Amino acid sequence: MLLEINPINPQLRLIENVVKALKNGAIVCYPTDTGYGIGCDLFNQKAIKQLVQLKKRPKDKPFSFMCSDLTDISQYAHVSNTAYRLMKKNLPGPYTFVLPGTKLVPKTMATRQKTVGIRVSSHPISKLLLETLGNPIVNTSVQLEEEETKLAEPYEIEQYLGKRIDLIVDGGPIYPDPSSVIDLTGDSPEILRVGKGDVNPFR
Repeated sequence: MLLEINPINPQLRLIENVVKALKNGAIVCYPTDTGYGIGCDLFNQKAIKQLVQLKKRPKDKPFSFMCSDLTDISQYAHVSNTAYRLMKKNLPGPYTFVLPGTKLVPKTMATRQKTVGIRVSSHPISKLLLETLGNPIVNTSVQLEEEETKLAEPYEIEQYLGKRIDLIVDGGPIYPDPSSVIDLTGDSPEILRVGKGDVNPFR
């Protein structure tokens, strides 16, 4: 099912429909600043299991998740002073930050080292979606296999994923460009992947 939402001024009543679906365990495709992602409510274990099966994800490779802002991150990750300063300057934006997770994070979402990958998107739809839901959303790419072609159009995603997900939020075409991944668990930042986000502030 495609649900068209204005990508610049998202309609709250339509966002509330998506939130309702997420709370009921739906797997949803939604726009972010790095392309379309698929995800579910962070606290719906059944939906996370379905997502793991859909993506054929190994158990030792958890998904990252989206938080609404920096304050929200501090509930789900231990943030050092250095990490806070760096994130404050660069968020919201196309980054995934690896941080030590707190006890609030479901076990399935943390690595063996108890780290988590967290994003704060600057896309108006995902921002309002997170604010309205009130807790994080699991975030993973639309592609089911690494070598798949990059999908920018919601109708292409609908054809590609078919009935395997519950809802596609249509926020117009967005060419996928993965986030830069920065590890902030140590004393100094470590760049794990160079993507859309400028990595120079972390060198």
